[in-house]
Amino acid sequence: MQRKLTTLSRIFQTGAINCIRNISLAVAAMAVMVVTLTIVLFSVITNAAFTNTIAQITDKISVSAYLKDSTTDAQANELVAELKKQSAVNKVTYLNKGQALQAYVKQNERNQTLITAAAQAGNPIPATIQIYPKNLNQINEIKNTLSKLENAKLQTADSPSYNGDRKQAIDTITHATNVLRKIGIISIIVFAIICALIIFNTIQMAIFNRRDEITIMRLLGAKTSYIRGPFVVESAIYGLLSAIISIVIVNSAFLASNSALQASSLGLLDIAYANEYFNTHYLQLLLMQIVLGILIGTVSSVIATRRYLKFKIR
Repeated sequence: MQRKLTTLSRIFQTGAINCIRNISLAVAAMAVMVVTLTIVLFSVITNAAFTNTIAQITDKISVSAYLKDSTTDAQANELVAELKKQSAVNKVTYLNKGQALQAYVKQNERNQTLITAAAQAGNPIPATIQIYPKNLNQINEIKNTLSKLENAKLQTADSPSYNGDRKQAIDTITHATNVLRKIGIISIIVFAIICALIIFNTIQMAIFNRRDEITIMRLLGAKTSYIRGPFVVESAIYGLLSAIISIVIVNSAFLASNSALQASSLGLLDIAYANEYFNTHYLQLLLMQIVLGILIGTVSSVIATRRYLKFKIR
């Protein structure tokens, strides 16, 4: 047991020394790893911010079904019950003609002309069913339910409200958030591959530079794991340092946005919420970065050493 601990200690010491000996290669590998981990961290935070923004938008967006005056309360309640059973539906609200008129008056309380016109026309506002979706991507499921022949007969010609400018606005928001998420995922994959390749080449060059030492160690009977160990430790140190640097970079960016820019939002990105999320989940995000950095480094190193040391694992 004592011998194993001594061997392990020497492997870690050698790996740390190798980081200093190969400082130029280490800086190159860490630079790309820092970029990769920063993109990963930023993607996680922005995804949380987008999710929060979409949830707020979704809570305010509803698809309205306008019922004909000939539609009875029983028919309306039956349609409401059917809509509530839909997995895409979060909440359903039914307003009869009187309640719909009250909502219209409240919505247009600053426009006395519209209120007066509605009163003179004898309440032209139809009874309305407001359907709130769980997810903006599922609005078409709600529309399909409302468009069924038996349900369409109960509605006015301009129902449901998911059409025209309203439809275009909702679709634009949904498409933009989906595209941004895909870009984030693709960026993470691309930079992770680049990072792994650079570490792969860094370890390959380190093996080549220390080929005489490795030959001597082989002649002295050193095990493959003992020779490979320092290279793996070296790459793990790259990942650890890169994770810490990436956290510092993102933290500095938030500090700059709060103090210098005085920014609270950037398009769909709620910077204030993103900053709050970062601070609240700081330890989890740091742990995620460290684990991911070490994982990328060690996996790349193991593959490189397995290929270029040309030893049979014992």
